[in-house]
Amino acid sequence: MEGLSWRTVCLSVLCVVLLLRPAAGIRFVIDREECFSHNVEYEGDTVHVSFVVIKADTPWHYSEEGVDLVVKDPNGAQVRDSRDKTSDKFEFIVQKREHFAPLFEQIAKLDEALYNIQFEQHWLEAQTDRQAILNENMSRRAVHKALFESAALIAASVIQVYLLRRLFERKLGTSRV
Repeated sequence: MEGLSWRTVCLSVLCVVLLLRPAAGIRFVIDREECFSHNVEYEGDTVHVSFVVIKADTPWHYSEEGVDLVVKDPNGAQVRDSRDKTSDKFEFIVQKREHFAPLFEQIAKLDEALYNIQFEQHWLEAQTDRQAILNENMSRRAVHKALFESAALIAASVIQVYLLRRLFERKLGTSRV
């Protein structure tokens, strides 16, 4: 496994976990490479994958570093590859050789239509959380900038008053001869 980095393997396992048919949400802090795997049982199932990096724990600044997500099939062939992204969503159809009854196909279509609605709701909620954090940080910066500018304006006014008084005191002192 020298050709594969630990990060790639870990993210491929993460992707496979996200490919589970029932909807599942996982929240974790990644400070190293993680690997996940899951078997998908039915041919033709559409697997939906999404991720959003909501908050990066960097105390000094906001970081735009994303994650790498690699999806592989059981034979090791790469299905999807996302590199250095803070958010992404995609879907693909599972390819597996098995026979299904038409009834299962119709049920799967109905189930997928309902799942798509839940998937979009989850995606929009995660994006909203991410934007709320960004807006809060930008608002805090704007308030700090306004306070700094106000303090600088007051300091400049005080210096001007001092210099004008000093100027007039000297002029009055020299003209009284």
